[in-house]
Amino acid sequence: MSGGWQAVDDYIAGKLLGEDDALAAALLNNAAKGLPPIDVSAAQGKMLFLLAQIAGAKHILEVGTLGGYSTICLARALPENGRLVTLELDPHHAAVARENLERAGVSGKVDIRVGPAADSLAAMSPDAPLDFVFIDADKQGNARYVAEAIRLGRSGTTIVVDNVVREGGVLDANSGDERIDGTRALFDMLSADPRLDATAVQTVGAKKWDGFVLARVR
Repeated sequence: MSGGWQAVDDYIAGKLLGEDDALAAALLNNAAKGLPPIDVSAAQGKMLFLLAQIAGAKHILEVGTLGGYSTICLARALPENGRLVTLELDPHHAAVARENLERAGVSGKVDIRVGPAADSLAAMSPDAPLDFVFIDADKQGNARYVAEAIRLGRSGTTIVVDNVVREGGVLDANSGDERIDGTRALFDMLSADPRLDATAVQTVGAKKWDGFVLARVR
């Protein structure tokens, strides 16, 4: 079945997305520099672009840069005076992302901050509230990252969290996998926090069986 999921993703990309030299180059550079192939798919990247545009985002936060594939998609959604802050733990990943962002022509809109995301978030001020937040980092920190997104956001801020189904692993309360435990903690937090309206959508495709949370700050 997963082969069929990939074929459908390829069909979607061929019909709706077309060729994208900058994103293709980013994936090639990531592979050449030894980054893991865990970027969002092309269709998911375009979804992020559209969601950020629909939100009218001028200030975007991304938690988890990797090689900057999703960063490029989000930066393209910004107006000329827009700004994207993206947080990355690994200095090597951040260096590769800088190369990819420069090649894509969006580096002028992006501020890459290197170090533990929790520390970077704690140092950020809500003076210029976030309009859109994409969280795709260590799953153990998801609930904390969403809480920080609320603090740094405003009424109407859109929050997207990736990888929340984990091929059904989210159902296993005794998995012993800290990524699943972190994802379940995220769902507990979302269900209990009155500041958010949220849902989650399962996905299948090039990234197999997974899903994302879509939330809005009330």
